Amino acid sequence: MEDLFRDGGISLRQLTHFVAIAENGTIGGAADAMFMSRSAMAASLTELERTLDADLCVRRRAQGITLTPIGRMVLERARIVLSEVSELKHLVQGKGELNGPLSLGCFVTLGPTVLPGLLNEYESTYPQVAVSFTEGSQDVLHDGLLSGKIDLALMYDMGGLTGLEYVQIDEPRGYALFGADHPLAESDTVTLEQLAKEPLILFSQPPSADYAISAFSAHGLTPNIRHRTYSYELTRSIVARGRTYGILVQKPTNKASYEGLPIIERQVTPLLPAVPVVLAWSRKSRLSPRAMAMVELANELYLT
Repeated sequence: MEDLFRDGGISLRQLTHFVAIAENGTIGGAADAMFMSRSAMAASLTELERTLDADLCVRRRAQGITLTPIGRMVLERARIVLSEVSELKHLVQGKGELNGPLSLGCFVTLGPTVLPGLLNEYESTYPQVAVSFTEGSQDVLHDGLLSGKIDLALMYDMGGLTGLEYVQIDEPRGYALFGADHPLAESDTVTLEQLAKEPLILFSQPPSADYAISAFSAHGLTPNIRHRTYSYELTRSIVARGRTYGILVQKPTNKASYEGLPIIERQVTPLLPAVPVVLAWSRKSRLSPRAMAMVELANELYLT
């Protein structure tokens, strides 16, 4: 392997180009992203394949590129090499202080409820780290962690976290929410049997929909779904307006909709399952010092 990095061998520039091509899906897209000519990008890929004596991708003029099995293996290792080089650069230039980028993903409902406090504490403690974040569904975050596009992600653990390591930071339990005029809002608790007869506004971001529906099916019940939404606040706003209800897990401090209408939260019996909230990362990734500091901060804030 060491011989590959000697004169005439693999260069970090070639690895950077290969990763860009793989992530863009086309040579042209990678060239545009890196402000290069397409011919120069294609030549860099060809030289890397010649050095490795392997075809890393199948090139189709109208359909972009498809990685070969060996190409997928090289992509994984190339990301590790480039990450290590980046860490070395930040270590030297930062003179021991944490600096450089950190990419954080967050499930949509955890964005307004968990992320702000964690982000504020982290940026106050490590002001030289450039944190970027994106909100998404569980499957998007899972793919982002495994592909190396994001370093860490705030997610729910409802199963399916294959290939990930994580620390648990919370374990909330689902509840029912109503508008002030809903008859069931007058009770301290509501049963699944009562809810099954009422029109449900189903928050359909995976895995939230499965969570709600499985709670009913576990007791031989089927919910009456009136509308499906993909927005946490839209779910709350519709519920606040009419004779419907919702099932959510996160409880914001603000007990009103965007329109200022009251929202009533009620415990469900039998109790809905508790849902672990985790800060996750890829099992194949070596956490950078910046990511490790975020994990340690989450432990300090939520587990002490």
